Amino acid sequence: MKFRSLIIKNIFRNKSRSILAIIGIAIGAAAILGLGLVTDSLASSTQQALTTGAADFSVLPSSFGGHGSGGGFGGGSGGGFGGSSAFNGSSGATFVSAGQTIDQSTLNSIQQMPGVETAAGVLRSATELNGTTQPLTLLGIDSQDLSLDDVQITNGSAFTSSNQIILGSTAATGLNKTIGDQLTFDNQTFIVVGIYETGDFMSDRGAILSLSTLQNLTNTTGVSQILVKASNGTSPTSLSSQITQNYTNLTTSTSLSGFNRMNNGIQIIESGSWAITLIALLVAGVMVVATMMKSVSDRTREIGVLKAVGWNKRRILALIIGESMILASIATVIGLIIGVGAVEVLISSHILNGIHIALSLNLVLEAVGVALFLGIVGGIYPAYRASRLAPTEALRYE
Repeated sequence: MKFRSLIIKNIFRNKSRSILAIIGIAIGAAAILGLGLVTDSLASSTQQALTTGAADFSVLPSSFGGHGSGGGFGGGSGGGFGGSSAFNGSSGATFVSAGQTIDQSTLNSIQQMPGVETAAGVLRSATELNGTTQPLTLLGIDSQDLSLDDVQITNGSAFTSSNQIILGSTAATGLNKTIGDQLTFDNQTFIVVGIYETGDFMSDRGAILSLSTLQNLTNTTGVSQILVKASNGTSPTSLSSQITQNYTNLTTSTSLSGFNRMNNGIQIIESGSWAITLIALLVAGVMVVATMMKSVSDRTREIGVLKAVGWNKRRILALIIGESMILASIATVIGLIIGVGAVEVLISSHILNGIHIALSLNLVLEAVGVALFLGIVGGIYPAYRASRLAPTEALRYE
């Protein structure tokens, strides 16, 4: 009988022992894949939740005066419009200058750049409400791009026409306006259709209308800034650098504190993922070694017979390790199915609510490699111990 055939025959000769070994290794593989899948999915879902919607960075004219790093309406530290702070009431228009702008052709070019998922133009200005000295900060942006500037509608809806406007929650309270009320400036009347919040006090003191409407009101064809979101797989930092290299008259700005907090949070999750994986590896390793030790212990008399008929230590070592590799291969496949299936059940039953499964080839290969490694290593010590048994001692074993 060929040596390989003997290995396979030994596995199926004692089915209960082989099944026990397969279960032990499969549980180890399932633990590694399942826990790895949960932690990877948690990191991926957290990153997606933190970055969904909001722009990764802003593009500004390099001489744009006093713009705060966090976007918004020029609020925060050093905020402003970079232009005159006086209202231009003598000409009938009551708008603050928007300062230096970016032309439409540049916006179009950035929108077409590789790695750019979305690029939205934003115009910033301010006005005096008719009949009052009450200043109002204005933002012009297309309604479908509101999420890029972290604008959340808390009441009503976004604007859909040129005579509609949405108010920040602070502005709505200060002006005593609500859904359906009217605002008049530059002798034009706008209907309030929504109330929004951004989480920034200065931003919530303003109002938002469509980009084209504000451009017409201010006789401006360009935009004050461009909000850019990188596509999946593209580094925002690299994309930002590419834009400043291509357009020397532009600069980019990000909210560094928010970006760093997001990175720190993801790094903590990834560190936890490694810790859980190591624990799973330790548990799986103990299970595999214990299973293989039990398997070899049950075969002590059989090993004694083989040594009595002339088998040397190397051949016995190869026999047991060969069996371990085959058992580990079978158990790995079963473990992968169990691991993925268990996580799918947890997610579909909403026990892991908000987490989206993130199965990657690297994770599968890692689980396969670790399971096979454990199967081989788990069989080495029992095999080495068996190969050193004296034939007479092994034959006496019951």
